[in-house]
Amino acid sequence: MANCAQSIGVFCLFAVQTVLIICVSTPTAGTHHFPQHYTMIHWAGRIEKELEKVLQHVTGAQQMRSIYNEKKSQFEIKRNNPKDLVERVARDISKLLNSKSKALEKLVREAEQLQKEHVWKDGVTENAISYYDSKADSDYTEDGEEETPLETSSSLELEFVDDPNFKNKVNYSSSAVQIPTDIYKGSPVILNELNWTQALERVFIENRREDSSLRWQVFGSATGVTRYYPATPWRAPNKIDLYDVRRRPWYIQGASSPKDMVIIVDVSGSVSGLTLKLMKTSVMEMLDTLSDDDYVNVAKFNEKAEAVVPCFRTLVQANVRNKKIFKEAVMHMQAKGTTDYKSGFTFAFEQLLNESSAPRANCNKMIMMFTDGGEDRAQDIFEKYNWPNKTVRVFTFSVGQHNYDVTPLQWIACANKGYYFEIPSIGAIRINTQEYLDVLGRPMVLAGPKGKQVQWTNVYQDALGLGLVITGTMPVFNLTADSASSQNQLILGVMGVDVAINEIKKKTPTYRLGANGYTFATDPNGYVLLHPNLRPKIINFREPVTLDFLDAELEDNNKEEIRRQMIDGRSGQRKIKTLIKSVDERYIDEAMRTYTWTPVEGTDYSLGLVLPTYSENHIKANLSDQILQVQYFESLLPNSFESEGHVFIAPREYCNDLELSNNNTEFLLNFIALMEKVTPDSKQCDSLLLHNLILDTGIIRQLVDKVWKNKDLNTYGFLAVFAATDGGITRVFPNKAAETWEEDPEPFNASYYRRSLDNKGYIFTAPYRSAGADLLNPENDTVGILVSTALDITIGGKTVKPAVLGVKLDLEAWTDKFKILASNHTDSRQGSNTCGPNRGCEMDCEANSDDLLCYLIDDGGFLIMSNQKDDWSEVGKFLGVVDPSLMYALYNNSFYKRKQSFDYQSVCERVQNSEAGAARRGVFVPTIADFVNLAWWTSAAAWSLFQQLLYGLAYHSWFVTDEVDAEGIESKERSCVMIQTQYYFSNLSNSYNILQDCGNCSRLIHAKRINNTNLLFVVAEKLPCSTCEIEDLSQDKEEFKEENPCEEMTTARYRKGPSTCFDSNIAENTSDCGRGHSFRPPLYTLLLIQLLLLYPAISHHGHSL
Repeated sequence: MANCAQSIGVFCLFAVQTVLIICVSTPTAGTHHFPQHYTMIHWAGRIEKELEKVLQHVTGAQQMRSIYNEKKSQFEIKRNNPKDLVERVARDISKLLNSKSKALEKLVREAEQLQKEHVWKDGVTENAISYYDSKADSDYTEDGEEETPLETSSSLELEFVDDPNFKNKVNYSSSAVQIPTDIYKGSPVILNELNWTQALERVFIENRREDSSLRWQVFGSATGVTRYYPATPWRAPNKIDLYDVRRRPWYIQGASSPKDMVIIVDVSGSVSGLTLKLMKTSVMEMLDTLSDDDYVNVAKFNEKAEAVVPCFRTLVQANVRNKKIFKEAVMHMQAKGTTDYKSGFTFAFEQLLNESSAPRANCNKMIMMFTDGGEDRAQDIFEKYNWPNKTVRVFTFSVGQHNYDVTPLQWIACANKGYYFEIPSIGAIRINTQEYLDVLGRPMVLAGPKGKQVQWTNVYQDALGLGLVITGTMPVFNLTADSASSQNQLILGVMGVDVAINEIKKKTPTYRLGANGYTFATDPNGYVLLHPNLRPKIINFREPVTLDFLDAELEDNNKEEIRRQMIDGRSGQRKIKTLIKSVDERYIDEAMRTYTWTPVEGTDYSLGLVLPTYSENHIKANLSDQILQVQYFESLLPNSFESEGHVFIAPREYCNDLELSNNNTEFLLNFIALMEKVTPDSKQCDSLLLHNLILDTGIIRQLVDKVWKNKDLNTYGFLAVFAATDGGITRVFPNKAAETWEEDPEPFNASYYRRSLDNKGYIFTAPYRSAGADLLNPENDTVGILVSTALDITIGGKTVKPAVLGVKLDLEAWTDKFKILASNHTDSRQGSNTCGPNRGCEMDCEANSDDLLCYLIDDGGFLIMSNQKDDWSEVGKFLGVVDPSLMYALYNNSFYKRKQSFDYQSVCERVQNSEAGAARRGVFVPTIADFVNLAWWTSAAAWSLFQQLLYGLAYHSWFVTDEVDAEGIESKERSCVMIQTQYYFSNLSNSYNILQDCGNCSRLIHAKRINNTNLLFVVAEKLPCSTCEIEDLSQDKEEFKEENPCEEMTTARYRKGPSTCFDSNIAENTSDCGRGHSFRPPLYTLLLIQLLLLYPAISHHGHSL
């Protein structure tokens, strides 16, 4: 009954609207009235017939089918079996990664043996160690300019050669060493590390000799030293090099198992000024040691504890978004109240030990407490929650300078398998917020061979310029013989071997899948490491590139289930109807796709393959006749362009020695020059690519001779006719039309090409123009509207779409034709005469352009043609800009649907923030009130300022900002999320009448789809009033700003953590749990400082007397 009532209501509404339209459009004597609905239908029919007739006649689609049939002996149609393809590629990728794993395992074995045999030398000097210091060749001034070394260095001098595989200058005879700026390279620990790791060079070279495809081989030491091969000068991304291997995602992943961490921060009243700043910075640095495999929450406490982000009621994934939210919340913490450790620890234990169904790492559990000190040991809390099993480690951090007894903090850490650290100044933050990883690595070391597992990371940006990479990691254990020492339960570091994503791409089929077929791969977090939409626009070395599969595509329930199965390591196949965003991001198409997926053996990755129905087959050319090859090849020569049209060739890697170029003419000449030296069947060339390219060249040449040369394009109002093929050929006729051809020479990257394959009929595309684009002058500017359609051929019962044909319409000529086709003065229908003195007549698009709007709009809502003179400059713009109320009426009446999409890889201009931009460089600045207060000079604050100076002299940290500021010094851009709304046709195929009511006025609208095109024909009255209350519809991209993260909270997506966990071992020695190392001032030193500080004031006072 409800459905019936709803149907009756819709019918009544439609009936009332129709009556109103008829009443409003009823003519009176001697007047022009709005066209009847059947008149608009008639106009639309005339437009359809004219387009179909002319486009078929000029493009030669039917003739091209015949040519393919004539030449069917020169090619065969091969089947793309998605299951076979995806399984074969998965095996190839597994084999590739397995070979890198063997190199990695060899490095780890050798490193452990070398360190075991190494004899520690206390008196070693820097001059006794020979190594290449990668930062010695260049240093950075305050302006960021390279200059000669600022200090004397014993670094080796090497010569480098360019290697395109590394995108860098390298030296294969040596390894390079990078030491963080805040580590003294002359200390005995570092020098001994350099000494024994020097022998790794031999293993690096042996590995490369066995596998020349190896990229960076890296050892990241727990001391902070990085040794990598081959050698290359270090590339600091900004003025200040803050790279520390121990903070890199691959090192963290290899050094410990996943973590569930709760950070609790003391914000009682005693925490203020410098101490509070140190705490905030420490927490942010601690968050940076977490990866997407970890889960975290942050709470502040005084008398009570509460989460700094109220809506984070449980631990959340430590992804980029959540860490950013935490950091912003931490920066707003304020100190007040009294300290109660019990409230903080109770909050933390309940977060970690509750039986919540919320996802988490389910491995290492830990509490990180930052405080300025206190007397309470909170023993009853530990007895209640953590003893005797001690499943949660507790790490305590004493922050700032104070006179509190640190024994309780040491006891808390030691009694709970943790560690006690001191952070007296900003120079101590980085080192002390990452050393907890050594403690977490103990169970892994004690697990022996079981703990040595190759792990493959998320995709990230290589710091040395290799681009997107994944890294195979394996921990390196200390195998010293003294089992009683706790030293042998610490990892020495992490070994890594990089694999460039481009290297994995080479294992996947590309061109045989067609323009809209592709492969992709995901990791256990659901992030893609391989996907055509994985294109980060900004280089960020600090964070992995985390693009979720559901964000790389337009999300739906089917894809969510596919993602889940891939994470679970299952195989499967599913054919779905899904939404697809166009390459130019202006359009959305609904199309069928077959998804097939399978796990990659030996890894936790999963590989997927996507195929449209029309790509289930592909053409494989077989041009064994060399004479025929030469004949076809001749039409690629530039001397044939004037008579046969200009040729653009897709910049593909047809042969190993082919030099690529961004200039297509130059690339074509390079290609021709190479083809004069080698044959298409040469071993250095891809025969499938070359044979298909030459076949397509010959087919299009015949099309030119049979059809295009015989047509006078100006007669039809065409600027050009063109054809593009899967083989990589685009021919534009006549030759002069190539001067204004702006489409991508690679058809697979061209939006018109890919959209034509997914849609039936003719696809119209106007040159995109934003809302604020410059005006066009119809007298000087020739505007071309691209019209394209896919060619389908069937041979032997197998169908393929090997090419796209089309024309470029002359907008001015076709606008005139459009107005004539949508007018009455050439109409032969009975009763369509011109207006008489005693009767009214219908307006039309030509004669009544002052009163009647006539538009052709494409399926994305962009204006293609208009009968309005002023709209010449509006063609290519979104209708919501040209006529907002009309676009709203079409959307509101279900002609269009819309879909919001997000771009998580965007770049935005950096906005100057008064808080961040003008922040001091981590230095506490006393106020005037402090200076006039004599007590202040005898306080810990004065000593802290003095100590910070000492840290600065030792580690240069006085002269630099903290990491957050330093990384943004040079960058004018920042990563951001952009949101965009695309519009696309609903399933409505009939014509409709609309009465748009704007309150003060109304207008009539007719709209009808033009069959076999992506066009909507709209006839509307001009709006009599100037305003209409509507929703503004926009298609422009804009930055997505999360005003309130709690309101934007979404359900956590499914993920799967690593299958193994090393979080405890009964053999672990927990006696090494931290001791106080603060540089405490002797009384006489403090008195001396006070006298020195007070002397100027006393002296000045004496002089004034």
